[in-house]
Amino acid sequence: MSIGHFGVAFAAKRVAPRASLGLLFLAAELIDLLWPIFVLLGLEHVRIAPGNTVVTPLDFYDYPITHSLVGAAGWSVVLGLVYFAVRRYSRGAWAVGLCVVSHWFLDAVVHRPDQLLVPGGATRIGLGLWNSRPGTVLVESGIFVAGLVLYLRTTTGADRVGCWGFWSLIGFLVLIALFAWTGAPPPSDKAVAASGLGLWLLVAWAHWADHHRASGS
Repeated sequence: MSIGHFGVAFAAKRVAPRASLGLLFLAAELIDLLWPIFVLLGLEHVRIAPGNTVVTPLDFYDYPITHSLVGAAGWSVVLGLVYFAVRRYSRGAWAVGLCVVSHWFLDAVVHRPDQLLVPGGATRIGLGLWNSRPGTVLVESGIFVAGLVLYLRTTTGADRVGCWGFWSLIGFLVLIALFAWTGAPPPSDKAVAASGLGLWLLVAWAHWADHHRASGS
């Protein structure tokens, strides 16, 4: 899943208005932020396999550290506890932790059966929505729009950055989603991982825009 994860982050702002949107982006995308690093280090692996699914040619055949259910739950606990230790905001810590683990469940909807429950286990989960482009667009867009609506009911732009900086972020996220749904196969696994590191910029962008928005809660 691509843009749907950001919808979860937007919705979480409604639950924990004192948490930065940048931090919620970090949480919702944490395992995808870590995954390219592990691929570049040779600890996890992906291959280009056109036709693997209708939406993506990527074959995620080995990523137990980031994308097993146990792995995602572990990262969830770590980030939630770190956030609580720094901010002492329990609602925010719960929101952060749940955003992290939500990633696995949303991916389980779109991926073919390639997500492990336990590293080294045999059971792989995936409902395969990526085999339907219309279905993928409908589900992901629905989650994204629903989360965005909740966010907009929670915050208002305090200045021009809070308005234009925020809406430019939304436009960029939509472009990323369109590319993910229709783009050509990447040239190599390392190119996929290197481009994935760019997600970190979205965390900073979200923090910057959210910092210029006032919360109504």
